[in-house]
Formats: sequence, structure tokens, C-alpha cells
Amino acid sequence: AYPPQLLLVDGGKGQLSVAVKVLKELGLTDEIPVAALAKQFEEVFIPGRPASILLPRQSEALYMLQRIRDESHRFAITYHRQLRDKRMRKSVLDDVPGLGETRKKRLMREVGSVKAIRGATVDELKSLRWLPDTVAEAIYEKLHPAED
Repeated sequence: AYPPQLLLVDGGKGQLSVAVKVLKELGLTDEIPVAALAKQFEEVFIPGRPASILLPRQSEALYMLQRIRDESHRFAITYHRQLRDKRMRKSVLDDVPGLGETRKKRLMREVGSVKAIRGATVDELKSLRWLPDTVAEAIYEKLHPAED
């Protein structure tokens, strides 16, 4: 794979200095140029230059840098939403053998919450006529792992 032609950092001087430090640690300072785009005034910072570069508001170059930044934000936000949604859907009950989505939904509807299920005895779980005893036992064992 080819190295990037430009590393564009979202932020100001502080973020730029961190990026430069990382590139230096990786031995890539001569291979990958880096710049930072600060949001408030859309200033461009380049290592070694004490002052920022202010591109004209109507500049095609500024527009391109803004689009790159905005697309990276969109990508990151979408990724983090997917992770959050996946974590929110993940349940300790997901790995219980014999407990599919339908039974899991019914169990949650009838018992109320994972906390309530954890508080139930194995006999209380077995008393749910629609839930096979083997599945009730597996749920109990999953929520009450044997202590060594």
C-alpha cells in the first residue's frame, strides 16, 4: 500500500503537534506531509510555520479540506453509532443454548429484565411452561457461573 499523500488532522496546533510526534516515532515525517484544519476560523496549520494559513472563504482548496474533514466526521460518527447500537443489543442471554430471539423476547416480557431473571431461582425459571427445563437451567447457569 502506498503511504498517504497528506495526513489532515482535525484540530489546531495541539492536535498537529501530536500527529507530528506520532509520525516522528514511526519514522514517517519525511514520507507523509501533515496539516491541521482548525474549525473555528478554518485555519490551516503546517509544522514549522508559526502562523496559520487563512485560505479565502470561497477557495476551492478550503472547500476540499472542509469536505474531507466533514466526511471523516460522518464516517467516524456512523461507526461509533454502529458500535453503540451493537453494544445496546448485546445481552448476557445471547449465548444461552436453546434461547433464541423469540424465547428471549418472551422471557424479557414476562420476567421484566435481566436483573429480575438473575434474581429468579432455577425452579422459578422452570415454572415458565413454555420454557424447556434444559433452557431454564442453562439460563440460570449463565447468570450464576460456578465460582472456583
